[in-house]
Amino acid sequence: MATKEDILEQIVEEYLVHKGYFVRHNLKFLPRRDHPDFVLNQDSNHSDIDVIGFHPTIEGDRKVVAVSCKSWQSGFNPAAEIRALEGDKIRRGRKAWQAFRELTNRKWSEGFLKTVREVTGLQDFTHVTAVARLVGDRSVWENYQPFLDAMDGNPVVIITFREMIAEIQEKLTTTLASTEVGRMLQMFRATKAGTDPDEKIATSGLDALFRVTARGRPTSRTDRR
Repeated sequence: MATKEDILEQIVEEYLVHKGYFVRHNLKFLPRRDHPDFVLNQDSNHSDIDVIGFHPTIEGDRKVVAVSCKSWQSGFNPAAEIRALEGDKIRRGRKAWQAFRELTNRKWSEGFLKTVREVTGLQDFTHVTAVARLVGDRSVWENYQPFLDAMDGNPVVIITFREMIAEIQEKLTTTLASTEVGRMLQMFRATKAGTDPDEKIATSGLDALFRVTARGRPTSRTDRR
């Protein structure tokens, strides 16, 4: 696996590979130029889908995952981010919506959906926000109707760095891992660095990613039809 600039992006790739996904990085998308709301000086700089994962055997929404990585060291607070979006606030030096273009702006949503279809040949997928640390209730984000509408009814979920690390470590053996990240995690486990056997993680891995939400929304878009 080639070295990536963002360690969170590396962990996302490692996690998905361990789950059997094929992955691609930094897929560009833009609004279409003939969109009635297209503004040349605002919409000509592409945005990226940080990671797309494609699983050859899984069916339904989980077959394709489109991941946006937010490695903010202060943590990711879903309720606070939504308040900033609704109030059109400035966050981290720019308009809050600009960090979530595909979830908040229809012309960008269309570009995002089009790119997912072109790359995977499918329209059913799961939008994943991968975060360094979660602060607060993830269901506020996952059940926010404007996001679900923007993703054409596909699920929107959050997964954390810690949840991914926990599941990767569970699957590692003493056989030398094939990736740099895997070998690093083997070293951490071998030395017990950064681990606490008495500290439990409530949810991790695909159980966290694709569980049924508190509202009971089914994990498969097919099931919702």
